[in-house]
Amino acid sequence: MGDRGNLRGRRVLVVDDEPYILKILVFKLRTAGLVPVEAANGEDALRLALAEPPDAILLDLSLSPGLSGFEVLGRLKAHPRTAAVPVVVLTARTQAEERATGLRLGAARFLTKPFSTKALLVELEGILAAAEGAASGGPSPSGEGPPGNTV
Repeated sequence: MGDRGNLRGRRVLVVDDEPYILKILVFKLRTAGLVPVEAANGEDALRLALAEPPDAILLDLSLSPGLSGFEVLGRLKAHPRTAAVPVVVLTARTQAEERATGLRLGAARFLTKPFSTKALLVELEGILAAAEGAASGGPSPSGEGPPGNTV
């Protein structure tokens, strides 16, 4: 994974209603060579994703006010323009039923806050590689995280 050159230039929509967390995520992604697009609520996230679908989405579950992260995830996966865009759910929630709901709605991965930048980049690299493989008719994504990385 070295320099993570395969992430360079990829557009990632970052959705979090906490301004501090949003700014940190955007900074970390930009530093890694990604092109972050910011949304502070669910409505903006949907508008931005539908206007120009990103390569991946980082989505907080606890959005307020307005749409919840689950509602945003469901709408993204139900829309033909964004159904194939991989979504990494970022959450402080650890309940098994919430994780199951997110996976049922189409989340590719879950990261529990707090998480390391390295873990985030490894997850992004994995889902983007899987999405490329699926788009090119390569091996189907397993849905499992990288070996040895518990999220």
